[in-house]
Amino acid sequence: MAQLKAFPSHPCVSTPPSLHATDNILFNRSWKANPCSFKELRPRGNVGAGRLQVVKAVVRSDTDVEVSEAKKGSGLRGKLNKVVLAYSGGLDTSVIVPWLRENYGCEVVCFTADVGQGIKELDGLEAKAKASGASQLVVKDLREEFVKDYVFPCLRAGAIYERKYLLGTSMARPVIAKAMVDVAKEVGADAVSHGCTGKGNDQVRFELTFFALNPKLNIVAPWREWDITGREDAIEYAKKHNVPVPVTKKSIYSRDRNLWHLSHEGDILEDPANEPKKDMFMISVDPEDAPDQAEYLEIGVEAGLPVSLNGKRLSPATLLAELNEIGGKHGIGRIDMVENRLVGMKSRGVYETPGGTILFAAARELEFLTLDRETIQVKDSLALKYAELVYAGRWFDPLRQSMDAFMEKITATTTGSVTLKLYKGSVTVTGRKSPFSLYRQDISSFEGSDIYDQADAAGFIRLYGLPMRVRAMLEQGL
Repeated sequence: MAQLKAFPSHPCVSTPPSLHATDNILFNRSWKANPCSFKELRPRGNVGAGRLQVVKAVVRSDTDVEVSEAKKGSGLRGKLNKVVLAYSGGLDTSVIVPWLRENYGCEVVCFTADVGQGIKELDGLEAKAKASGASQLVVKDLREEFVKDYVFPCLRAGAIYERKYLLGTSMARPVIAKAMVDVAKEVGADAVSHGCTGKGNDQVRFELTFFALNPKLNIVAPWREWDITGREDAIEYAKKHNVPVPVTKKSIYSRDRNLWHLSHEGDILEDPANEPKKDMFMISVDPEDAPDQAEYLEIGVEAGLPVSLNGKRLSPATLLAELNEIGGKHGIGRIDMVENRLVGMKSRGVYETPGGTILFAAARELEFLTLDRETIQVKDSLALKYAELVYAGRWFDPLRQSMDAFMEKITATTTGSVTLKLYKGSVTVTGRKSPFSLYRQDISSFEGSDIYDQADAAGFIRLYGLPMRVRAMLEQGL
C-alpha cells in the first residue's frame, strides 16, 4: 500500500492513518485547496466485509461537496465478494452489472425468474448478462410455484387492494426475492441487488423478503446510490463501460408482466384525466372489439382453490394461462385505478388481469353457497388486511401466514363448480353447485316447508326490532 511520504503540518489537521494510493491523491489535492475543511478521519469497518479498514474524508470546498468513501482493496463504495442481481436484460439492470463491479469490487451473478412474463423477455439473456460483465446467469422457472403458493392463497383469501387491484406485481416480488436468497446460498454470495427505484413499492417488497429469509445478506439498491438520473445517463454509462445498449425502441410506458397480470404506468397515464390509448393494451382486446358471441365456461374449485376448466383438471399455471387466453379474447379484466403507494404518494396504473378476474368471480361466487353470513363478513374484513400486507411486501410476516391458515380452514368446504358467461368485457355468473352447499331449496322455496314455518317470523321480527322500538318509545314519551 502506498503511504503518505510527506504531510504538511496544519493546526486543523492531525496526521491521518495510512491511505491507499488513490486516497493519497484525493487527500493531498483536497488538503491543498482547503486544509481546514477536513473533518476528523477515522477508520471503520466496511459494508459486509468486516476485515477491511475504511477511511472517510469529507471535504468542504466552496461548493460544499462530499467526497465519496475510499476503501482499501475494494470498489469505490466498499467491498463485497459476490452479488446476486435481479436481472431482466434491460438497460437498467445491464448497467447495474458493471456498476456493482466498479463500486463494490465484486463478482456479479445475474438471476432471472420466469414468472410468465413471456419468452421474448428471456431470449438471449445469458449473452447479454456476460457481455455486461456478469460471471454467470441463473434462470429459474417459477411459474407453478408463483401461481400455486402465492397467487392461489391470495385468491382464496379474496385479497383485493383498495377495491380494485388484484395484486399482480405484489405477489410476484416475494417469490422472486425468495429464489434470489436461494441462489445466493447456492453460489456463496454475500449480497443481493435489485433495480427498483427509490420511489416505488418494489424496493420494499424485495428487501423485506431478504430480511425475513436471510438477514445476513447485504443489500445493494443502485437507484438509491448512483448518480444516474435517467435513460440518457444510463446509455452514456453503458457506452463508457462497453456494455451493449439495446437498440430497440423503448416503450413509453413502464410495464410489469407475469402470468397473473400486465401493468401499465407512465406517459399519458400520469394525468388521471387521460383515457388510456387503445394500442397500449397487450393481452386483452378492447371489449368493443370482442366477439359478438358469448362464451360459457365452468371452473372447478376444491377447498377454495381452482383446479379445473370445463371438467379438465389442470396445473395452477396451466389453468391460469388458458384463462388468460380466453379472457383476453373477450376483453375481460381491465382495471384503471389511482392507488396509494406504500411510500406515501398516489400512483395511477392500468392493469390487464383476464384470467385472474375470471377466477376471482368463480371463487367468490362459490363461497355464497358454502359460507354463512357471519363467516363471509369476517373473511371479507380480514381480506382487506391480508391484501394490505401483501401489497406492502410482508408476505413472510407471521401475521399474513396466520391469516392464511384461517383462510385455508374456513374455505375447507368451498368445493364445487361455477359456470360463467364471458361477453364483451363482462363476467356473469350463470350457475353454481357444491356438495357442501348451505342452500336448501326445500327451505328457500316459496312453497310450503316442514322446516320453516312462516308464522315464526312474527316473533323473530318483534325481538329483532325491539331496540328500535324502545328508542322510538323513548323519543315519543311512551
